[in-house]
Amino acid sequence: MNTKAKALGPLKGIRVVEMSNIGPAPFCCMLLADLGAEVVSVQRLSSADLGFEIDRRFDFLNRSKQAIAVDLKSPDGVEVVKELVGQADILVEGFRPGVMERLGLGPDVCLGLNPRLVYGRMTGWGQEGPLAQTAGHDINYIALAGALAAIGPKGDAPAVPLNLVGDFGGGSLYLAMGMLAALVEARASGLGQVVDAAMVDGVASLMSMHMGYRQANFWNLERGTNSVDGGAPWYTTYQTKDDRWMAVGAVEKRFYKEFVEKLGLDDKALPRQHDQSRWDELRAIFANEFVKKTRDEWAEIFAASDACVSPVLDMEEAPNHPAARARKTYLDHDGVIEPAPAPRFSRTPGSVRNPPPNPFETTASVLISWGLATDRIEDLAKTGVIPPLNAGL
Repeated sequence: MNTKAKALGPLKGIRVVEMSNIGPAPFCCMLLADLGAEVVSVQRLSSADLGFEIDRRFDFLNRSKQAIAVDLKSPDGVEVVKELVGQADILVEGFRPGVMERLGLGPDVCLGLNPRLVYGRMTGWGQEGPLAQTAGHDINYIALAGALAAIGPKGDAPAVPLNLVGDFGGGSLYLAMGMLAALVEARASGLGQVVDAAMVDGVASLMSMHMGYRQANFWNLERGTNSVDGGAPWYTTYQTKDDRWMAVGAVEKRFYKEFVEKLGLDDKALPRQHDQSRWDELRAIFANEFVKKTRDEWAEIFAASDACVSPVLDMEEAPNHPAARARKTYLDHDGVIEPAPAPRFSRTPGSVRNPPPNPFETTASVLISWGLATDRIEDLAKTGVIPPLNAGL
């Protein structure tokens, strides 16, 4: 792929400085980069900090970005970042509270350099509060926000929903939304601001509907006993003859009716759909039918229906589903399969402009593109603030 391909997307012209970290902040910036923003990932110079456990080409969270390696312990290295900040629309950092301040790159400093800057901060627990300096991960944030307790089968342990809910749902997406909202406001006022995105806050927000349902006595605290937590026999998964699974979401009456018919059952002979006292009985009846055929046989039966029944695909199967192929939901770059940019735009589509960059190879060219003089860059390389210059300078 051409690393200098023309930028597309609705965020073309927006410049973002990302202080490299793991997980939520890089994913947030990947979304911005996919939509056309010019994102520079500022990574530490130490080779240990830049080490990869996987081949760099599979590090999708850094796709479509530029990257530089800088010694942030050096005053000259911090000055380089300040020069980028002075030209940026957005800065994103995902460190514990106080780290950016100790580096000399806190909000006061950066907004002093660039009053219109949107300064995005990603943490698990927020910038203040009793847990602000405490370590944590997705599972901890969703545990304290009430989400983890609600996910999982009846009578069993809470189920861990990957790190989608806290890191990427309550974290990355809320930070992206907040920063873009602040960017719109800054265009009107001329003033930037700090966006404090705590994952625990985002997950709490995601739980809004369920919190309301609970207080209206419409939701049970016992997991696996509610309408959309796997408790309902018409909103759950069933094992098939070949030990695979089908997902059922036949909630509405007409969809449920079609589901029962295609399952080969008589609705009038079954317990009523919303009779919770007989849900276990109804589930057993459905389970007994699903084990009679393979997953793909059931998928064929339900393929053209509104029964809301789908095969449960794994990560290797999902890109090959006809619906995914038709919508080009996944991209194939020289045998590397990755999700396409989302959402989609009718006039200014996003794109994956380049694979994850190696900052040791791109630092000089990126700094030149951001306006730093060649002799300055040569001095920074000679003093070890940035990597040695490559032949492309």
